[in-house]
Amino acid sequence: MENVCLESLILKLHDVQAVKFGTFTLKSGIISPIYFDLRVIVSYPTLMNQVSSLLYQRAKDEDLKYSSVCGVPYTALPLATIICSKHELPMLIRRKEAKDYGTKKIIEGTIHPGDTCLIIEDVVTSGSSVMETALVLQAEGLKVTDAIVLMDREQGGGAMLAKRGITLHSVISISKLLNTLFRADRIESSMAQSVCRFIQENNTYKPSGEEDKNGSTAAKMPCKPAALSYGDRAQLQNTHPLAAQLLRLMEEKKTNLCVSADMTGCEELLQLADSLGPQMCVLKTHVDILEDFSLAFTHSLRDLGLKHNFLIFEDRKFADIGNTVKHQYEGGLYQISSWSHIVNAHAVPGPGVVKGLSAVGRPLDRGCVLIGQMSSQGSLATGDYTQAVVKMAEEHSEFVFGFISGSKISNKPEFVHMTPGVQMQSGGDGLGQQYSSPDDVICKKGSDIIIVGRGILGASDRVKAAAEYREAGWNAYTKRLNTSSQ
Repeated sequence: MENVCLESLILKLHDVQAVKFGTFTLKSGIISPIYFDLRVIVSYPTLMNQVSSLLYQRAKDEDLKYSSVCGVPYTALPLATIICSKHELPMLIRRKEAKDYGTKKIIEGTIHPGDTCLIIEDVVTSGSSVMETALVLQAEGLKVTDAIVLMDREQGGGAMLAKRGITLHSVISISKLLNTLFRADRIESSMAQSVCRFIQENNTYKPSGEEDKNGSTAAKMPCKPAALSYGDRAQLQNTHPLAAQLLRLMEEKKTNLCVSADMTGCEELLQLADSLGPQMCVLKTHVDILEDFSLAFTHSLRDLGLKHNFLIFEDRKFADIGNTVKHQYEGGLYQISSWSHIVNAHAVPGPGVVKGLSAVGRPLDRGCVLIGQMSSQGSLATGDYTQAVVKMAEEHSEFVFGFISGSKISNKPEFVHMTPGVQMQSGGDGLGQQYSSPDDVICKKGSDIIIVGRGILGASDRVKAAAEYREAGWNAYTKRLNTSSQ
């Protein structure tokens, strides 16, 4: 099913107020931040046809086998009618209640016991309406194995129906809806988060054997905050200007690769930067291991950054009191603040280390990432320490825009996560370094940038290796976006 068609439909549903955001009291008495009123689509023939076509296509995509179609009363009845009329399929109508005159039937239409009937529904929350219809059909001797729904609220209906032998196939999930409306600037990030929290906290299906901390049962919920693209995150109000620049260039170049240039010669490093520049978004240096350092080298490196559109990250790992790091950053032999866009720091000294760096870097539009986790075996940067790092970053977000970490450690989309120790195959080097694959880092652990050193520098063809890491990292990122939007 074409993603463009779904996004177009979602926007149209929002246009006609079939989807509303605010404060609504549901039939159950629960206060909800979202409300679906799909009955309004009966006044929009073009929209009715589009919805019906997508419902039919969903069944076709799943290669479902059925002999008749039944819409759950009432909103799904006209949808089922259009599907059956257009594709010449037998239709059954389920009444809400049997009449006390005439045939007194609750199912209207020609029934062939043993046939399979496909159920059509507009919205599923608990799945009870679908189940009620299925039970009535089954009482007439029909088989019910599948149901197609336009909108799955992801509140346990699918799990409940599956437990009873009915597979629910949705056209739109709540996650897809929120993601699309956010991208189109129809809702704020805070509203998307609010809806997701509501969905997660109001699951309707409680399978036996799964107890929460209060002793009640609950099923895991698939709804999660909509994953934003790099470009979307660059536009957020609270995103640091340097982070926004980085996220935009990542989107433009289609790369989330940071090359760790651990070299001891300036000329070799410049040659590497020039040859790999098109493949990367960031070049990471260890300036204090260069044996022939000069400020002329930094000028050449900056020129290459402009030529190939990448940022420079000096991996200095500042870890001293504020006054000391201020001088280390601004002065001395390396004058790091004059040429490096990004630096990093340990949080161990306390907030003074950030304040000292910020005093130098902010006027120059620089930025800092804090070290929240490390890829070395036995690292002490875990647990409470990592949480303290996140708190420090949030308190100093005017200069700190992200983290060095093995995984996503903050849910705030304005923070950028950079992960070192990346190779195509997971493992270690015998000296404590632990490696993760690009897919593990970006797709499974939620990081944003892969930092690759020896995987590229040790290759016989560095340009080819960099291109392969770039492709692997970007594929993992697009996979993450696609998984979230389904």
